[in-house]
Formats: sequence, C-alpha cells, structure tokens
Amino acid sequence: MNRYYAGVKMLSFPEYDDGGAVVVEGLKDIPFEIKRVFYIFGKGNVGTVRGKHSNRKSEFVLFNVKGKSKVKTIDEDKNEVIYELNEPNQGVYLPKMVWKEMYDFTEDSVLMVLTNEYYDSSEYIRDFDDFVVEMKRIIAAESVQNQ
Repeated sequence: MNRYYAGVKMLSFPEYDDGGAVVVEGLKDIPFEIKRVFYIFGKGNVGTVRGKHSNRKSEFVLFNVKGKSKVKTIDEDKNEVIYELNEPNQGVYLPKMVWKEMYDFTEDSVLMVLTNEYYDSSEYIRDFDDFVVEMKRIIAAESVQNQ
C-alpha cells in the first residue's frame, strides 16, 4: 500500500440537537480548508458509476447527507477497498492521487463532496492505465529519495 492509500480513512462528524444536525468545519473536522463543494443527487445516478478518476492536487471528503452510496478506491496494483456511506455523520477522506469510483446510489442519495482545490481539469487523471503509470513513477521516485 502506498502512502496515499494509507491516508484514506473514515471520518465521524459531530451531531447536535440529539442527532438532528451535523456540523462539518474545515481544518477541524476535515484535514483541509474547504475551497469547493459539490453534490451528486437524483434518480439518474441509480446504477451509474461516477468519478472514475484520480486527482494530482485535490483531497476530498465525501458523505451522504441523505440516502446511501459506496466509494471504491483502487490502487496501482488493483487492490480495492469499498467504503459504505450510509449515515449523514460519517464520511470518507481521500488524499490526492487516490483512484475513486462512486456507485450504488439509492434513489434519494445526496452525496456531498468537499475539496481543498478549485476546479482545474488539468489535475485530473481520467484513464486508469495512465494513473497506474504515474503512481509507479511517483513510488519509484520516492523510493530513490528514501535511500
């Protein structure tokens, strides 16, 4: 497992008003300053796989404010880990350079995504084979630096 995947983790957010409110604050509940927020919703996502990319700079926190979905991470050796997002106070943190796929959305799913970067299409790796090549290059360079 490389250092990026070692950083993937589930997060719990504080609940207030006996579970009726969840508060998420940048640099407190999540490990970065929030620069962009978007969400994936609607019946059109049922049966769809979203994401299917990695990011060179962006880190993410994903959580369902309503409904359920799953997030799959895949490393350069094709090892997969699946995270189920089914509680509004539970999320998953994804560091940069983590291949992600979001799927298994329920009809009522609203998947909220927080990120530390503004949108920049040039930082996306949208082809898995290109991702593998770039990750292996990064790991090799880090190995040389650590010798």
